[in-house]
Amino acid sequence: MAEKIATRHAYGEALAEIGSDPKIVALDADVSSCTMSCMFAQKYPERFFNMGIAEANMIGAAAGLSTYGFTPFVHAFAMFMAGRGYDQIRNSICYPNLNVKCVGTHGGLSVGEDGATHQCVEDIALMRAIPNMTVICPADANETRAAVHAIAAHEGPVYLRLGRVPVETVTDFPGYQFTIGKSVTLREGTDLTIIATGMVVADALAAAEELEKEGVIESVPGRGFYVCEQKNDLLREKQMMNLENRMSELLADCENAGMTLKDIIDMVRVLGEK
Repeated sequence: MAEKIATRHAYGEALAEIGSDPKIVALDADVSSCTMSCMFAQKYPERFFNMGIAEANMIGAAAGLSTYGFTPFVHAFAMFMAGRGYDQIRNSICYPNLNVKCVGTHGGLSVGEDGATHQCVEDIALMRAIPNMTVICPADANETRAAVHAIAAHEGPVYLRLGRVPVETVTDFPGYQFTIGKSVTLREGTDLTIIATGMVVADALAAAEELEKEGVIESVPGRGFYVCEQKNDLLREKQMMNLENRMSELLADCENAGMTLKDIIDMVRVLGEK
């Protein structure tokens, strides 16, 4: 694993890079120094719009800009993008299938001291339920940069989920290629599969290393949703524990219970023995 970089910081750099396209515009809900859209604003001030703390209005304006051939990148904290702006995203962007990129930063529990009002763990569930919406949650800075270029070329609504805190770079290796909708295998194995997305991919790899010490062979795809799968040697049947629909509740429960990485590893081990 390489250096730690926040995905939101890598995003700001990448957005400034693709800003050479005159059709790209950026809108922000008065938090550009946090979402890092300020990097775009410094380079292309004539195409940056601070819409104030009015996420719904900002999303509606972005929808209008897209009908005139622009590619709007809209920024807010994940809680207020997916929560406060849900109605407008659903009806003004996704229903007419407009080319608007919604960027929610500070996703999950990574906002730390900002507290529960800003800790958005339901945004992925909300966004993936909307027809025409593509949801992307990069694992690290390297994948974030690749994702930004990919969604700029992608025609249609996108929700890009970014984190606040620096995370280890895990995808910076020869042969890595980002493709929308496809996973990346980071470790090979046969018995146990751990599928993770976003900032916790590095944690999944750390868990895999701990399990490897006990002789468990595992595979860690770098993108996707949370699924644990264990082969039953006796029945040769797959026993799946699909946590996709309960991801928000799981993360909240783990946080509230004060679970550590070791606690989660122990839980996975117990599941594998059943």
